Amino acid sequence: MKLRSHQALLVIFLSAFFCVSSAFSSMDGKAEDISTYEVFRNKAKEHGIATKTIRVSNRYSSGFYLVAGVFGVVENANAFARTLRAGNFAPEIFKSPENGLNYVYLRSHTSGDQAIASFLNTSYDKKIWILHVDAGEKAHAANISFAKAAAASAETSHDAFKIAAKKSGVATRTVDGFAELDNGYYAVAGVFGDRNNVMRFKRTLSAKGLHSKSVVHPETGLSYVYLSFKEDGKALLKEANNQFGGRYQGKTWIMHVADVTSPVISTQMERIRSANLGVQKAESRKIERKALKTTKDPPAKLLQKADAYFAKMWYAEAADLYEQYLNDNQDSYSYEILQKAGDSHYFNSNMERAFYWYDILYTRYSNEISSENIFKYAHSLKGTGKYARAKRLMRIYDRKVKKEGMRYAIDDPRTTPKEKALDNILNTEQEYTLRNIATNSEYSDFSPMFYNGDQLVFASAMDSSFFTTRRYKWNNQPYLDLYVAKVNQESQEVKDAIKFSKKINTKYHEASVTFSPDNATMYFTRNNYGKKLKRDKNGVNNLKIYRSRKVDGAWTDATELPFNSDDFSTGHPALSPDGKKLYFVSDRPGSLGETDIFVVDVYEDGGFSEPRNLGPEINTERKEMFPFITDKKLYFSSNGHIGLGGLDVYEVAYTEEEGFEQVINMGKPINSKRDDFSYIVQEETQKGFFASNRRGGKGDDDIYSFSKLMPEELNLNAIEGVITDLVTGEVMPEALVTLLDENNIKLKEVVSDEDGSFVFEDLDSNTKYTVRTTKEGYSEVVTNTPTKDNEVISLDVKLEKLEDLIVLEEGIKKIKLNMIFFDFDKSNIRNDAAEELDKLVAVMKENPSMVIKIESHTDSRGSAVYNKYLSDRRAKSTRAYIISKGIDPKRIESAIGYGEERLLNGCDGSIRCTSAQHQLNRRSEFIIVNM
Repeated sequence: MKLRSHQALLVIFLSAFFCVSSAFSSMDGKAEDISTYEVFRNKAKEHGIATKTIRVSNRYSSGFYLVAGVFGVVENANAFARTLRAGNFAPEIFKSPENGLNYVYLRSHTSGDQAIASFLNTSYDKKIWILHVDAGEKAHAANISFAKAAAASAETSHDAFKIAAKKSGVATRTVDGFAELDNGYYAVAGVFGDRNNVMRFKRTLSAKGLHSKSVVHPETGLSYVYLSFKEDGKALLKEANNQFGGRYQGKTWIMHVADVTSPVISTQMERIRSANLGVQKAESRKIERKALKTTKDPPAKLLQKADAYFAKMWYAEAADLYEQYLNDNQDSYSYEILQKAGDSHYFNSNMERAFYWYDILYTRYSNEISSENIFKYAHSLKGTGKYARAKRLMRIYDRKVKKEGMRYAIDDPRTTPKEKALDNILNTEQEYTLRNIATNSEYSDFSPMFYNGDQLVFASAMDSSFFTTRRYKWNNQPYLDLYVAKVNQESQEVKDAIKFSKKINTKYHEASVTFSPDNATMYFTRNNYGKKLKRDKNGVNNLKIYRSRKVDGAWTDATELPFNSDDFSTGHPALSPDGKKLYFVSDRPGSLGETDIFVVDVYEDGGFSEPRNLGPEINTERKEMFPFITDKKLYFSSNGHIGLGGLDVYEVAYTEEEGFEQVINMGKPINSKRDDFSYIVQEETQKGFFASNRRGGKGDDDIYSFSKLMPEELNLNAIEGVITDLVTGEVMPEALVTLLDENNIKLKEVVSDEDGSFVFEDLDSNTKYTVRTTKEGYSEVVTNTPTKDNEVISLDVKLEKLEDLIVLEEGIKKIKLNMIFFDFDKSNIRNDAAEELDKLVAVMKENPSMVIKIESHTDSRGSAVYNKYLSDRRAKSTRAYIISKGIDPKRIESAIGYGEERLLNGCDGSIRCTSAQHQLNRRSEFIIVNM
């Protein structure tokens, strides 16, 4: 019942087909009254807009409302409306006569297209959705009649325009697919594939006094440059015949953009394969339990059988047959067969074999491969640990979905290149201890849930019978039941698993359970099952949520919830800690993706509110599953947000005031390159359980216990800093920062981030460290930085450009360093002097033709003869150090000590001078002789 990702095993307990039913049905030519709402809903879904319909009596008007909030109490609705008015909005309140709810809306429209356009252009930055109010058949008929009349009028007007254009010799063409353009007529002066050519052409037009605009076709990628737009084609034709006031003599043609959502369009939505495909008819032919390793069928028969199994979603058997067929028929590698071979393994979570066939598909059909197959190929790469290549594929996927048209806006983070986000996840590993629990079987074990304080209820395909049992054809495993086991709260050991309840477990799938705070009510997922399996019009057995109550210590027969349906799946229930909200997963109409997370209010009388979609901040165009809610956070699994491969676990904090905040990937080791899901946690202890099909488990999916190290257990010692330019103060990305111990042995090495920041974590307390920072073209900086006890040390590093060290003083070009100090009466190079001389060496290496001479000076104190001798020794010592760093001796013309012969001030002993004044004369100078 796992409702798993495309590359997941997808062995969700209930074997239902989480699919979206056809959104439209064809109408005969006589009636032509296709549902305008279905057209609207499909278009809204393309833009990621959540929608909902409520039906009212025909005393009311039909319409489309941009809803910002829904309230049961009118005072709360009024208070919210006042808040909106304070933000310069003009909200109104619509009270539904059917459910009594108060809908606070920003705008209302008579057509769905107007509502969508208004939605996309609103300045309101919080969550909104579109409510469709259906006032019945009369209003519906009126809408259709109006739409027909408008369409007929437009058609007549367009025909008249075409006749006039033909007489004028102006070429015309209707171009579809421009969702962002208003319907009407455009005078096109040029069409370009290269954006640079577009800009050059527009500059040429501008020089002629023509203001032009350009638009990119979302499917072809071509840029159309147009000079004018008119809703009336004849008016634009008049402008074109007049050569736009005589300013443009070049050839133009008129592009007609029509309404692509006219009432005569009939579209069949593609059925979405979801995590839990349908249980097949019990009467269907039984297949042997053992894998089909070999068959003597001829190739055509073998392929026919593989396709039949694939169509039935029996992927374990289909994968074996495709393998046999393709291995023996390498000349028959068609696009369809390669895709099905990859999909058979992908849906069974065999990422290695999925990658093998997708790789061949991509290599052979790179120009034809769909964005969906690129997505699965990239996920199979991540599923085998090939992250670098997966990132390249995701870049291609991003470009392709933009070209093909997408549900999200161009600047939505879910459609932008994902390398940095993925790198952050890969580089973030939390401090957890993981343990594969003892009750895991060789089959699928998942969906753990806390129960009675010291127990764990979970779903398992473990087979307790000694006899051959019925098996689920998706992955050739036994059907799922609920089990309960004891948990040691300290060690989190799980043992003594037994079946949960005969009243709950049936001969089909049960899984994903949640309990009320008093443990007297349970909700769980099951096949749509009464006396026999029920199927929708496509023969699919969907999932439903059931409720059972405990009476006299025993669970009662389960009853299904009112928001279930035979036509779509509903599963994975999760109660809020107070029991007042029930979260669940569904592919019901109005979903943003393949499966979305919804929520309903649980009333005291046991009733429920209408389901609400959690919205695009949580739900993506792919799968969101396995919600778990605490008083602080929502946890769920998804393959639509950026992740490591397969399903990943995500967390999102929330408050009653602000709602849901940013979705965060939980990183390693909770997430892996395989499927990770059904995460539950006790917030106080940060202990919990989740399921994964990662390597090293006992079976297909295993349950893991985890314990996160609490803050007092963590080592907080770290050195962090920001690197900037000494002169400009600008941050310095891509600088190499090295951490050394007190013996100058390298321990760690990092590269500063785009904001110039770096960090070394998990360091020892009260320990001496050295941080060395280097960047090409800059002088090296070495800083001694001892740590303290469980404290982060901040370090600001300022790098100086090597070219800034070359200065001109009184017409003489020099390398300017900080003062080089020597110990009293010594000439050996000290560590601090070495750091300065290393800058000089770097400058000379940066300028390989540079030749210098070294001059060393002293103050006037002491014997003049001795001062000259000492300064000369220091000059020679400095020369030797520079040569030892790899500088050719020929590049040092001379190294001479001048003692007190060249004082910079009058401190020659004849006047009283301070120590600071004497220090000015104690210096070494590095004069550039040749560059």
